[in-house]
Amino acid sequence: MSANAEAPLTPRERLARGLTYTAVGPVDVTRGVVGLSVNGAQSAASELRRRYREGRLARDIAAAQETLALELAAAQEVVSGLPQALQDARRAQRRRPRPWVLAGAAVVVLAGGAVAFSIVRRSMRAGREEPSTLPPSVDVQPRP
Repeated sequence: MSANAEAPLTPRERLARGLTYTAVGPVDVTRGVVGLSVNGAQSAASELRRRYREGRLARDIAAAQETLALELAAAQEVVSGLPQALQDARRAQRRRPRPWVLAGAAVVVLAGGAVAFSIVRRSMRAGREEPSTLPPSVDVQPRP
């Protein structure tokens, strides 16, 4: 059993990696932006809390920060499940045969039948004797 030695990416690193790689880009860009938003919101909320700790709004800001942290954690959880949801959606799309694929298969079968028919027809014609280019050796005119 091996432990996962990789450190989780920070939102900034995730955003940079997402912009670099195109295969996982949209997912990492989304997760990076949400992560940066979460960090920024938490930082702003903690700064406001620090500033107004002694004031009357301290309790309101603390409650707002907790609510915001819970909401952003839920949003980050949803975004972290996004790659699996996209993969499941791609699998579901692959299972259904598309109508244009079925139509293409029908066209291929019909084209194959037409080619086979023409080959058989030509081979039947090849078995027949071709008329000679020499003049006939007997008189072809009917007698009166």
